[in-house]
Formats: sequence, structure tokens, C-alpha cells
Amino acid sequence: MMRGRNIVEMGNKVMKKIGFLLIIIGIMLSFNIIAVVQTGRGKEAEMELTSKEFKHNQPIPAKFTCQGDDINPALIIGGIPKEAESLALIVDDPDAPMGTWVHWVVYDIPVISQIEEGSIPGTQGINDFGRKDYGGPCPPSGTHRYFFKIYALGKKLNLGEGVSKEELEKAMQGHILDKAELIGLYKKQ
Repeated sequence: MMRGRNIVEMGNKVMKKIGFLLIIIGIMLSFNIIAVVQTGRGKEAEMELTSKEFKHNQPIPAKFTCQGDDINPALIIGGIPKEAESLALIVDDPDAPMGTWVHWVVYDIPVISQIEEGSIPGTQGINDFGRKDYGGPCPPSGTHRYFFKIYALGKKLNLGEGVSKEELEKAMQGHILDKAELIGLYKKQ
């Protein structure tokens, strides 16, 4: 009788541990499901933006600045969602003395895996230099951060040429499937 009782007690302890483990596994799975729902995609498929010219949080070569050829660097885009119909790119400098300075606005870029050096990959918006092109890094003093932000969109925006960064961001609302960012640094020589 005593032996049967010990087996039952042992079984109850094992069942409690298994129940506890199942609760923990359930919680872990629910958080993973939440992450997939928020991005709409699994973590292994997230977009990525890189460049052969500079690494993330590293200096941008002078060639791509106002002290060089003032052309855009080549950018490599990975993990673009299959359902993307267009891309958009914003390059800006949040360290500018008068607030964030916009260097490049491009939209209705076809779904491509690389933006070539010195290219015009799509329709260009207006930058804070008052131009519809790429304006390279040109900080008045100190080292500034330049954010290259790529967006995968579920539609082509069909905006006219010369829209501002703010107008583009408003038009993209509700259509962003994924995004990626590359930060480059520059200090005038």
C-alpha cells in the first residue's frame, strides 16, 4: 500500500513539472507568434541593407560626400518580402545643427537587390539642399551619422517627382512591409 502511494505521489510531482514546462513553452510560443504577427514575417526573412563601400556605423568614403564626387554609394538590399511591389529610400542626418537634414529621397524603386553607385534608381524627391538628387554628407563640424533607410512597400506610390521626405512618409503609411537601415559616419577632412 505504501509503495503504491509513493508511486502516485511521484506521478503527481512529475505531472506538475510537466504542466509547468508546458506553460513555459506555451508562453515562449505565444511571444514568438506575436513577433511574427507584428512584422508579418519570420525573423530569418528580415530585410537587410549593406554597402561594399562602408560597414554599419563606420566612415563613409569621401568619394560619396561633398568633398568627393558627391554620388550615392552602392547599396545591397537583402531579404525583400516576396509581396513587395516597390522600394523607397530616405537618407538623412539627424545630427545637423538645425534638425534632421534630408540628403536623398527616392521612391517607386523597382524591387531590386542592389542600388548602383551614382545611379537614379527611382523617382526622386526633394532634399534639404533644394535639389531632386543625392546630396552627399557635408557636415559643418564634427562627425555626423547618415541614416540610409530602405522600405519595402506593398504598392507603387505613383507620386509626382519632387515630394518631400514628410510627404513620402505620409504616402507610405499602411504600405510598409519591412524596412532596413544602414548608418554611415562622416567628418570633413
